[in-house]
Amino acid sequence: MALEDAKSQVDQAFTRNDLRGLSYENAFGGATSFLRRRYTKDLSGVDVAITGIPFDQAVTNRPGTRLGPRAVREASTLQPYDPPYGWGYDPLGTFAVADYGDMAFDYANTRAFPAAVTQHIRGILDAGAATITIGGDHFITLPILRAYVEKYGPVALLQFDAHSDSWVDDDADRIDHGTFVYKAVKEGLILPEKSVAVGIRTDNPDTLGVQIIDSFEVHRSGPDAVAAKIRQIIGDTPCYLTFDIDALDPAYAPGTGTPVWGGLTSAQAAIILREIAGLTLLGGDVVEVSPPFDTTGATAVAAAHVAMEILCLWGWTRRPGAPS
Repeated sequence: MALEDAKSQVDQAFTRNDLRGLSYENAFGGATSFLRRRYTKDLSGVDVAITGIPFDQAVTNRPGTRLGPRAVREASTLQPYDPPYGWGYDPLGTFAVADYGDMAFDYANTRAFPAAVTQHIRGILDAGAATITIGGDHFITLPILRAYVEKYGPVALLQFDAHSDSWVDDDADRIDHGTFVYKAVKEGLILPEKSVAVGIRTDNPDTLGVQIIDSFEVHRSGPDAVAAKIRQIIGDTPCYLTFDIDALDPAYAPGTGTPVWGGLTSAQAAIILREIAGLTLLGGDVVEVSPPFDTTGATAVAAAHVAMEILCLWGWTRRPGAPS
């Protein structure tokens, strides 16, 4: 069946009729929507909308993450042939997933950008879909959280990152990818005592109450123990997951703006993400992929897998037969 479909499927980003199901289109051809989902602005019946926010004007070091959504979509074409390994269910066959495309914005009007992001995500949530966002730099998580909190109230934040992103920033007009957690806490968007940051390996003593599992703890105690600790901290609190690709060691994700040695391996990240299944996940994002520094494409591949894992996590508690 797969071989026969591969002979005829092409440009499924535009030609597929069903929002559900695997895809057998050749990975090296066709229009590169995320996981070969249909590009559409019609969210009728959509469970999860994938959207890109190609913004990198808040970075402190190397730029290029504005090109991240395009690269991650291309890398994702390696995945939609089979259900994701180890999950025991097929999220692409179970849920209606669409590629909502990228957010449009005026690149020269940065002051208007945060409100535009919140409005973009708000529109998707109001249509009844969850979001998985591909960045873009890490600033985008702040206005995304504002939209989620409007709908659901304050949330737990599960952050994978080399940096805490909680540096002091009391200027409401500043746009900085290193201060989004500080502002999210000060605005009451996240519940610090129920939030956890994994993979941290840069110094910032004031974590504002967010629980830290640094990269050394991951290496020493192992991913299963880390996953258990995350579940204990967050419990059944509705949560939002943000994955900065620099949580991974530069050996696994060199294509990012602020790489730091000593990070997670891709295997550790995969185990942690799968072992936290059961969290009440509302949505998520993967950010900070900078293709100009990703000479082999490994970073984009990793990010595409992270986005798939976020989809699996979102669907785990909503799949048919899931415990109520």
